[in-house]
Amino acid sequence: MDAFLQGLAMVFNAQTMLVIVAAAIFGLFVGAIPGLTATMAVALLVPITFYMDATPAIAAIVATSAMAIFAGDIPGTYLNIPGTPASAAYVGESHRLAQQGRARETLGTNLVCSVIGGLFGTLVLVFVSPSLAEVALNFSSFEYFWLALLGLSCSIFIAIGSRLKAFLSLMVGLLLSTVGLDMMSGAPRFTFGVPDLMAGINFIPVMIGMFALNEIMMFYASRDESRSVPVMAKDSVFRETPRHLRRYWRNVLRGSSLGTLIGALPGAGADIAAWIAYALGKSRSKQKAKYGTGHIEGIVDASSANNSGISGAWVPALVFGIPGDTITAIVIGVLYMKGMNPGPTIFMEGGGQVYALFTVFFVANLIMLPLGYLAIRASKVFILTPRKILMPVILMFCIVGAFAINNAVTDIWIMLIIGMAAYVLARNDFPMAPAILGLVLGGTLENSFMSSMLKTNGDLLAFFERPISAGLGALVILVWLLPTLLKGYRRLRPSKTGVPHDTP
Repeated sequence: MDAFLQGLAMVFNAQTMLVIVAAAIFGLFVGAIPGLTATMAVALLVPITFYMDATPAIAAIVATSAMAIFAGDIPGTYLNIPGTPASAAYVGESHRLAQQGRARETLGTNLVCSVIGGLFGTLVLVFVSPSLAEVALNFSSFEYFWLALLGLSCSIFIAIGSRLKAFLSLMVGLLLSTVGLDMMSGAPRFTFGVPDLMAGINFIPVMIGMFALNEIMMFYASRDESRSVPVMAKDSVFRETPRHLRRYWRNVLRGSSLGTLIGALPGAGADIAAWIAYALGKSRSKQKAKYGTGHIEGIVDASSANNSGISGAWVPALVFGIPGDTITAIVIGVLYMKGMNPGPTIFMEGGGQVYALFTVFFVANLIMLPLGYLAIRASKVFILTPRKILMPVILMFCIVGAFAINNAVTDIWIMLIIGMAAYVLARNDFPMAPAILGLVLGGTLENSFMSSMLKTNGDLLAFFERPISAGLGALVILVWLLPTLLKGYRRLRPSKTGVPHDTP
């Protein structure tokens, strides 16, 4: 009890609360700018944390990452440009709702679901983090192979339009993921003698090119000065939110649970959590046809998942010192620097510091409500600012964001080349989202497969020998066969007249 009270005192003081508010505003600013990511925001904070005590330093990182993930939905809704990779899964859904005059309604529901997902993930972090981390630790290369394959398969089925075009777009992403050094031979692949490509292609410049630069080129190609999102004089932020929560409360619970579980898997994170939650929500929905036309249900699932995934990623980071995503990889370094060595002993020796950390998560998620509300009210600037002024400013931030990842001009060229290719593909109705996911998961898929082959001397049946691996493998195969099975079922099912559908 003394440790708990000590932890509360560490958080509820003027210095820590001021740091949380300032960090949340900083995360809001960075997340709302296309091209800048939550990971970049956290990385920029690290030098400042050198001069802070442990609790304010961790509080700054938690508040920044949580707010940046939500803020990435603001440009996605108004401009169809995701501010962060976690927003890419449902950016089309948000933008179509905004075109219907429901931008604030969409962002208000998104904000509340993000807060609920974040609080749910925090409760899991507090009560079941040791056991959940043990489950995540049981994942070997076999399980990660099937998990990556499941994510790639979902990207095709949630894509709007032709599945063949979605598959080809996915292949483009997988091809980009092969750039760099081969993990088996160490030989460079598709690097064309460019040293910066030896480490592979980072997905941030690709995402900026596919979404932001593509949108800019679309604007200048059309010469359309009209606003794509209508201005609503009396639209409310939270008026429709209670109705959506009552109708889709199961989606909130499912998205939060799924996001926490996926976030706890090392290397997965909020981005993959949002994709899989959106795909699962669509597969379980009674209104599948509305997905892709502007349907709030998909946003409820994914926005709950990406913020709960942030908290979930801290589970393996705290208990085993294994980063759950890129943000917690930075956090582990900060924890060591502050004398909080991640691992099982942190719960025994941390004392009030651990309770302070848990409290920070609750405070950071709750403070999202007032700050997020103010951000939504102020976000009308995306509509009121003329596009001929807004687009060059966004292009400038895109160039800065692409360069800042590795401080390399090569990333700017990658952004430009991918942006031009994406423009051609988009004009021919190829979806961009599968290509992004192919690049993100391509490395995991290849490395997991090759590692598994080395372990088993090429025995493919080994992918079905472990219980979790066999279950994931069966799920992936079911996903592949489901369209064929449903098609056959519809043909054999008698119609209302008693005649089978395939009878002429």
